[in-house]
Amino acid sequence: MRNWLVLLCPCVLGAALHLWHLWLRSPPPPRASGPGAAGQSALFPESKFSHYDVVVGVLSARNNHELRNVIRNTWLKHLLQHPTLSQRVLVKFIIGARGCEVPVEDREDPYSCRLLNITNPVLNQEIEAFSFPEEASSPRLSEDRVVSVSFRVLYPIVITSLGVFYDANDIGFQRNITVKLYQAEQEEALFIARFSPPSCGIQVNKLWYKPVEQFILPEAGEGTLPHEFMEGVEGVAGGFIYTVQEGDALLRSLHSRPQRLSDHIQDLRVEDALLQEESSIYDDIVFVDVVDTYRNVPAKLLNFYRWTVETTSFSLLLKTDDDCYIDLEAVFNRIAQKNLDGPNFWWGNFRLNWAVDRTGKWQELEYPSPAYPAFACGSGYVISKDIVDWLAGNSGRLKTYQGEDVSMGIWMAAIGPKRHQDTLWLCEKTCETGMLSSPQYSPQELSRLWELKELCGDPCQCEAKVL
Repeated sequence: MRNWLVLLCPCVLGAALHLWHLWLRSPPPPRASGPGAAGQSALFPESKFSHYDVVVGVLSARNNHELRNVIRNTWLKHLLQHPTLSQRVLVKFIIGARGCEVPVEDREDPYSCRLLNITNPVLNQEIEAFSFPEEASSPRLSEDRVVSVSFRVLYPIVITSLGVFYDANDIGFQRNITVKLYQAEQEEALFIARFSPPSCGIQVNKLWYKPVEQFILPEAGEGTLPHEFMEGVEGVAGGFIYTVQEGDALLRSLHSRPQRLSDHIQDLRVEDALLQEESSIYDDIVFVDVVDTYRNVPAKLLNFYRWTVETTSFSLLLKTDDDCYIDLEAVFNRIAQKNLDGPNFWWGNFRLNWAVDRTGKWQELEYPSPAYPAFACGSGYVISKDIVDWLAGNSGRLKTYQGEDVSMGIWMAAIGPKRHQDTLWLCEKTCETGMLSSPQYSPQELSRLWELKELCGDPCQCEAKVL
């Protein structure tokens, strides 16, 4: 199968081309009130003070104040009050120094900072998703039996017809062709249009179209248009005709965008000030030079590795997230029991042969293989200092992918560390006796889990004991 990622009408749809205002294309200058260059320089001391057995990096979003405070009042508080561990462990929250200057409502998706570039939408009329210039010749096929066009919807649309590119020299179809529209990662087609010699449909420019039952494709929807054909047929999977859904609401949103952008910038300045105050109070935040979005989490991690190498003397590094339960005492006990030290080792719970998603939050369009190399679950893993040194030294050259966990797996495939598999680094939100980490908790759930641990020692069995 051959796929083309295409731009579906410059006013409404897009897949590969992202138009930006120049002021959004360049990194914004540090805001005076925010944790910019000055805030970062304060976190880069000129000399290294103490040696730590473990540095803990906690990936955290800028607005996750409540989760950070829960950690400070649970496992981090316990650590700081511990007579020996408090001197052996350094904990830092990893936060992007800059927030995205595009409001969530005006982004292509909630995971990036790309502006939804809709300026002059065509409303109240049917639109061709794809077209060829009049002077262009129709595409020629290779020996492939199925050819497809992939697309992504940036604003809700209503599909009214499916089409196919077909070079018949205006004499109609000589063979049967079936065009199917699939929603991303769905096995059953949403629509099917069949073209045949007695039923060619209507020709518009270089495409032939047939009407289908009208169907709304939602914002952020993704799909493919493969078609099946027989050898010798000069056709290519075509496009579709659509109308814009709720055009009046779109116009209202576009008209209110300037005020929304202005209000959002003011909100960012307030957020910057709150983060600066939080950092001054707790001295446990590293601001890395990254716009804080989900797609930039791998870059956040690389920047933190570089910060750690440049500022800290340490033996091991533990990475976790701010929504995770962590038992550092159990981690140290495990290190001693399993003799988990030495160079070039990676300790975690590894996913093997994990399929690459091509759509949704975990969409990966840059990594060509169908499966990722082994990678550790994001709730927690430990790597040796020499691996951190290698990552920091190559941070400017390492390509980032859709998630930090799979990016780490791809990076590690280059150096082949010794992997120590341990299922007690939990991948899902469950509770297991002896667990080292567990992910995806709300602030209230994290607080309750730690209360049970302090009450009974084992939070997973505590409620049964209490009852």
